[in-house]
Parts: sequence; structure tokens; C-alpha cells
Amino acid sequence: MDIARPERAQQLRRRRLMWGGAAVLVLAVGSLALARLEPAAPSVEGGTLWIDTVRRGEMLREVRGQGTLVPEREQWISAGNAGQVVQVVLRPGAIVTADSVILQMTNPELAQQAQEAQSQVATAEADLRVLAAQLASQLLNQEAEAAGLAAQLAEARLQVEANERLHAEQLIPDLTLKISKLQADQLARRQELEVQRLARLREANDAQVAGRRAQLDQLHTMYRLRTQQMSALAVKAGIAGILQEVAVEAGQRVNPGTILAKVAQPDTLKAELRIPETQAKDVAFGQLARIDTRNGVVEGKVSRIDPAARQGTVAVDVTLVGALPPGARPDLSVDGTIEIERLPDVLFMSRPAFGQPGEKVGLFRLNADGDVAQRVTVELGRASTHTIEVKSGLDKGDKVILSDTNEWDGFSKIRLR
Repeated sequence: MDIARPERAQQLRRRRLMWGGAAVLVLAVGSLALARLEPAAPSVEGGTLWIDTVRRGEMLREVRGQGTLVPEREQWISAGNAGQVVQVVLRPGAIVTADSVILQMTNPELAQQAQEAQSQVATAEADLRVLAAQLASQLLNQEAEAAGLAAQLAEARLQVEANERLHAEQLIPDLTLKISKLQADQLARRQELEVQRLARLREANDAQVAGRRAQLDQLHTMYRLRTQQMSALAVKAGIAGILQEVAVEAGQRVNPGTILAKVAQPDTLKAELRIPETQAKDVAFGQLARIDTRNGVVEGKVSRIDPAARQGTVAVDVTLVGALPPGARPDLSVDGTIEIERLPDVLFMSRPAFGQPGEKVGLFRLNADGDVAQRVTVELGRASTHTIEVKSGLDKGDKVILSDTNEWDGFSKIRLR
């Protein structure tokens, strides 16, 4: 018969519990170890990566922008008065002088006004001549009367002298002498008044003539204005240069102020660049610049900075100080590079595909064999068009991957093959 052994059953239960706990512990340790294991480093073709070496030395900070060549001096020609374009004499691209006629316009109303102004001037001139003749006649009559009184006064004074000699010889009475003196005094007074009247008449005549001449001058001014307006119907360039644009066509009616054409002087050009707003803060007046016309490079200096940004860029004018290369012309597309500053003895490298100045970014640094790249944190400093300063995280001679590495964000290292 079987003998019951309860202690044996307890030992078996304890063993099962111990083996179960050990299995659980092994599973937990294994899971923790697996969790701590890094994923296998991906393998990347090295020839597809952009790799650069960290350097130490002078770093040139530059900013770049695209733009166009524009004339330093250009002239927009607008209509001085209304009219209709009857002929386009010159087309864009023509070389013009200041007197070159670009457009011919007509205005019948203006022509009639000019003719009326001319007629008014002729009538006013004739009226002035008639008035001057009338006033001259009146003045001559007055001068003749004044001359007659002067003669009578001279005769009376001679009579007084004769009567005084006769009176001294007691040949005439006192009354006769007194009467002759009285007559002489009266004539002297009349002659004095006549002289004053003659002076006043001259002044009045001058005033009338001056008033009529002022009216005539006004009519002359109006006639000259109409004549100038008629002359302006033949639209001229105004300056020597190249005709850039003709904004109207034959048969078109225009109002005063309408833009008709544009003339530019091609020998005095400047570059108008569009600099990214984030880089424009470092641009200053007088900084050196290089303008690439794709047919040569010309030196220049920053001469104007637009205070406002438009569509993420700032307009910067560069005055060209070197000789223009062949083919340079207005509206030519150019690339401009402005020198901001030179940083002596700094660590720098080419600008990576990501990261901005002053940021900390993760870059892959190659080992000595060049087959493994480890992710390191790099602090970036001041930037240029193609290079950027390294503040920390790298040393001189380190090779780093500058390509976009977003697809490897989950890895701390990669292998190069």
C-alpha cells in the first residue's frame, strides 16, 4: 500500500515556485537588457553625404542676394496736357539725345487756344501803340502850353526891367511899374503850376502805359504757355541715354500726368539687391560688395538700405565703383555678395543643411577611420553665406556630416560604407 508523504508535496511546490520566480526574474532582466540595447547603426553610402572639415583661421562673413542693375539716373516722361498720340516715333532700345522726339501728339483745342492767345497779344500790342500815341500827343500839347507861358513870363520880366529904368528916370508913374510886376508874378505862378501839371501828366501817362504793358505781359505769358504746351505735344527724351519704355500706343488718348515713356542713362548703373530679412540686420552703409553680372564681377559699396522689409527681403542699393563689364545694361539680373566682417582665428566650417546662428544642433562626427559617425551636440555661432562659426562641440580637423540627417534622428551613430 502507498504511504502518504506530505513533506514531499511541499518540497515539489516550493521547487515549482522557485523555478517560476527564477524564470520571471530572467525574463525581467532580459527585457531590461533588450530595452537598453541601442538599435543597430544604419549603413549609409559615404559618397552620397556632404562631409566637411572644421577649420581654424580667418572667417569672412558675407551675405548674398539677387537683384538687377538699375540706372543711377532715369527720367520718367509724363504728359503735360491732354492729347492724342498720333505717332510713336521711337521704340524701346533706341539711343536718344535730350531733343530726340519719342512721341507725336495732337490737341485741336490747345491749338485753338494758342491761336487765340497769339491774336490777343497782337491786339494788345496795337492798343498799346495807340494809347502811347494819344498820351504822347496830350503831353506835347501840355508841353507847348508850358512853353508859351514860359515865353510870356520872360517877356513880362523884360517889361518889368524896362519899367524899372523908366521909373527911375521918372518917366512912368508908380502904378505902371506895379502893374508890370504883378503881371510878371502871375505869369510866374501860372508857369510853376504848368510845370507841375506837366510832371503829373507824365506820371499819369507812365502809369497808364505800365498798366497796359502789364496786361500785355500777361497775354505774352499765356501765349508762351500755349506755345510750350503745343511744343510739348512733340514728346522729347529730355536726357541722353537709352529709351527703356514707351507706355502708350498710336491713337491712344492721354490725360495730364499720364506716364508716356522712360529714358535711362546706361553708363551710370547701380545694383539693387534683395537681401533676406534675417541677414539684412548686419548690412551697413559703405560695406564692400561684389556684383556678378555673369559676364564679369564688378566692385561696389552699399549706398542705401531700405528701412522696410517686403516679402521677407530688404532692398539694398550698391553703387558700382569699378568698370562695367561688357553687356551690362539696365534690368540685367545679377548676384551680389556683401562683405559684413572678417573674424580672425575662429573655428568654422561650411554651413550645414539645417541649423541657424546661435542654435545647438546634432551633427554626426566621423571617427579617425572614417567608417563610423557619432552624433555630437554642436553650438553654432555667427554665420556667413557659405560658412558658419563653431562655438563648441567640435575641434579643428574634425570631419562632420553636413547633409540633412533627419531620417537618422533615432540613431546616435551611423556606419559609412
